[in-house]
Amino acid sequence: MQEDYLHYLWEFQKWKHSGLFTTEGAPVTVLSAGSHNFLSGPDFFNSRVVIGDQEWAGNVEIHINSSDWYRHRHEIDPAYDNVILHVVWKHDVDVYRKDQSAVPVLELHNIVPKSTLENYERLLLRPAGNWINCESDFKGFEEFTLDNWLERLYFERLESKSKLIYSLLQRSAGNWEEVLFKMLARNFGLNLNGEAFLSIAESIPFAVVRKCRGDRDNLEALLLGQAGLLEDDLEDSYYLKLKQDYLFLKHKYRLSREGISPVKYFRLRPDNFPELRLVQLAAVYKLTPALFSKLMEAGNVEELRELFTGGINEYWKTHYTFRRSHPSRKKAFTTSFLNLLIINTLVPVKFCYLQQQGREEDETLINIMTSLPAESNKIIQKFNELRTGTATNALQSQALLQLKKEYCDKNNCLHCGLGIKLLQRQA
Repeated sequence: MQEDYLHYLWEFQKWKHSGLFTTEGAPVTVLSAGSHNFLSGPDFFNSRVVIGDQEWAGNVEIHINSSDWYRHRHEIDPAYDNVILHVVWKHDVDVYRKDQSAVPVLELHNIVPKSTLENYERLLLRPAGNWINCESDFKGFEEFTLDNWLERLYFERLESKSKLIYSLLQRSAGNWEEVLFKMLARNFGLNLNGEAFLSIAESIPFAVVRKCRGDRDNLEALLLGQAGLLEDDLEDSYYLKLKQDYLFLKHKYRLSREGISPVKYFRLRPDNFPELRLVQLAAVYKLTPALFSKLMEAGNVEELRELFTGGINEYWKTHYTFRRSHPSRKKAFTTSFLNLLIINTLVPVKFCYLQQQGREEDETLINIMTSLPAESNKIIQKFNELRTGTATNALQSQALLQLKKEYCDKNNCLHCGLGIKLLQRQA
């Protein structure tokens, strides 16, 4: 038995409504379950109940056993002085507030229908071999129910991503251009080098980036040098020029490489080598001035992709690293890479900025995300196997990743819109 399940029972009043009594025999009528509190303090605020002939308004606390009141030290916590009813699965001891007044107790285990408990156990006790708890039911959810829950999950995922962005904003003294630069650097590094690229971006004052953006060589030297990629002895004229430029910039702006994570190459395709991704980032800032302003003005996928149409210089068309050349290749951003930038950087930064400004443009963000194809990975493939067409766009695939990570994997069905729907439908 989970306490969360008791919260569900109380919130939705899932029991026989006639003949409710406290453990002392006083009749109970629930007028309002109150508001569910997910922070510290009593579990439900502003509840209204009639106990005997007296109507009470206050808070409700819920436990598996009455004795949990003392285990959690509520008897000495003034936050629980206004508890009007203690709802428990089993009553094993009388409880008292700080002033020694008794708290009325409603015991549930004899009033919850057996079928309700069976439905709870069927959902929460995952059958052996099932990938998610509701695997056998997933195909049967109404499209309206699923779409609404996925949209809510997508914005929940955006809120989760916002934590890093707001942290960067604080470390960047409120400079949104700098935040965008750092987030772009992180996502240019993808999964393997994301944190390394972020540490590189954080090692360079953004004012220095602005001063260097007019000279592509200086910008490349700055990023490659801070990444530790200009420390070898190579007989390559372009390499030697960048190395000389970097040493000058490092001295001029008193740059330090302390705390920068080393870049990695393990199982990377050449198109994702650190050198190429860093010079592509340099090209973006050379060729697209006022990048943050243009991001805020962009209202669709096409306008976002246009921010990254500039190409790299000729040297990098024949090199992935400084050590070896190859026949010339264009090396423009692939559509799949740009889609990842939009999903993981541009939309989250845009969301946070609009949120900070008090502007609600959810429809714009929804339109952008639903215009992008769904991501392809094992989790999305599995959901599409359970229900054909579950993820056809990026909003849905991002929402499903949130669903799997925060709900399915954590057995969090009692807080999941789909899990609640199943319990309500089957009860």
